[in-house]
Amino acid sequence: MESVKKEIGDLGHTGPYRPPTRLRKRTEFSSKGAADESRVFEANEEAMGVVLHKDSKWYQQWKDFKDNNVVFNRFFEMKMKYDESDNAFIRASRAVTDKMTDIIGGLFSKTEMSEVLTEILKVDPSFDKDSFLKQCERDIIPNILEAMIQGELEVLKDWCYEATYSQLAHPIQQAKAMGLQFHSKILDIDNIDLAMGKMMDQGPVLIITFQAQLVMVIRNTKGEVVEGDPEKVLRMMYVWALCRDQEELNPYAAWRLLDISASSTEQIL
Repeated sequence: MESVKKEIGDLGHTGPYRPPTRLRKRTEFSSKGAADESRVFEANEEAMGVVLHKDSKWYQQWKDFKDNNVVFNRFFEMKMKYDESDNAFIRASRAVTDKMTDIIGGLFSKTEMSEVLTEILKVDPSFDKDSFLKQCERDIIPNILEAMIQGELEVLKDWCYEATYSQLAHPIQQAKAMGLQFHSKILDIDNIDLAMGKMMDQGPVLIITFQAQLVMVIRNTKGEVVEGDPEKVLRMMYVWALCRDQEELNPYAAWRLLDISASSTEQIL
């Protein structure tokens, strides 16, 4: 755990966003197949009962749930609309919206969330919400998001399920085939929240929401901007579904991106 902390930096750090000095792969800290049998991580094997399935089958099950669950879709629709709004009244009423989030999320959290957390605790007894959100803020989100905007496909693939990677990688591959270069930059990541949990066949899924301030710029070989604007800051609203691999005992290697949705507004500086 000490080597992990040194590698990814101080997770307790608060302040302006700091990009990782080096984008890391999730599997770099994997406990699977490690030669060293004296691993620190221990699991309650009697309680686990993990069944393996292929990524594609898992993703289809998640997609069926997402597409067919009205409450789930309404929750994110409302969450996005309120988070995006620049209307003063809506900004002032966000405390009320957060309460509504609690109510709607409560339809899941009373049963689903407790089931999800119980499942996570079977293999990670030290898990708690605050440390997970801090891990998202300082490690998971920066590595995945930086890989997305920098076009680092190898890193992105390591963090994503197959179907999710295919969706994210396609426009990047097209841009690279045209010789385009990525010059985008993340300025800040904030308002990270744990929205709800859901048990799926592949393991426990936690849905997080957060905002990021980005400058999106893609240039051609001549240095000309072909997409984005270096003078404009975009405020992005993200909803990510992260699934825990219950066979992975190291929490720094256990979470993979199962799904992603985003919307953006231009921020006036």
